[in-house]
Amino acid sequence: MARSEHIDVSGAFLRILRGLLRPLVRTMIARGLTAPVVYSLLKRVYVEVAEESFRLDDKPLTDSRIALLTGVHRKDIRTIRAEGADETGASRRKSALLATVIGQWMSAPDFTEATGTPILLPRQVDSGPDFETLVRSVSRDVRPRTVLDELQNAGLVTETPDGLLQLEADAIVGTGNAPDKEAFFAANVGDHLAAATENLLAETPPFFERAVFYNQLPPEAVDAIETAARAQAQAMLEDLNRQSSALHRDSKDAPGPRQRYRLGIYFYREDTADADQDEKAQDP
Repeated sequence: MARSEHIDVSGAFLRILRGLLRPLVRTMIARGLTAPVVYSLLKRVYVEVAEESFRLDDKPLTDSRIALLTGVHRKDIRTIRAEGADETGASRRKSALLATVIGQWMSAPDFTEATGTPILLPRQVDSGPDFETLVRSVSRDVRPRTVLDELQNAGLVTETPDGLLQLEADAIVGTGNAPDKEAFFAANVGDHLAAATENLLAETPPFFERAVFYNQLPPEAVDAIETAARAQAQAMLEDLNRQSSALHRDSKDAPGPRQRYRLGIYFYREDTADADQDEKAQDP
């Protein structure tokens, strides 16, 4: 669907972008990404987004049209289009598959105790719950052994001395493995920014997006709020995981289109002086 071609280059919106980019640039520098590398990536993303979201009458855009929309030189556009798509989609699909397998293990009746604790699973048995059955309940397109290798490499699944597979606590709170942290960073921040973008561009915001925020609170008060937020958010996420798991099982064989969703919750705190300094840095 084509969007408005109005380009807002006002100082106000540039300051907004500057504020959004500051934490992202901090991450880039920490990961060793220099500005020229990011410039090259940004040109590719400009071309991809123009092709995906700014078509006219659902027809492919010409190089000249993309150059007009993005400011990217036609020579660079030809090079980018010739290279084809990157592997971002495949990485996100893998991340989603692993998360769904973990979610089923944490909530599906066949794979949990009466208390809701994930049970130990054999790799494969003739009858009864096993890891292969768990993976097949989510997807038949990926070998269970491949999924197991990924989960074990991430430290989310370990094997007991008697050969049973155990879901680790890190599967609930997240892994410390750098590639997996980066994958979740991309998925979580990407989806949040996508929802915020749709809400900004649409006349009627289509997505739920709310926040509560207070300034000038003493640290111990923020400690109390953060503790309450962690407990309440975790309880809500676990409840929604159980609901999603049940709906996934009930609709597994139902015909029709499919969609995905992501509900994210975050908590951020900083000293008021730091926040004031960031706001000053964004002034013209």
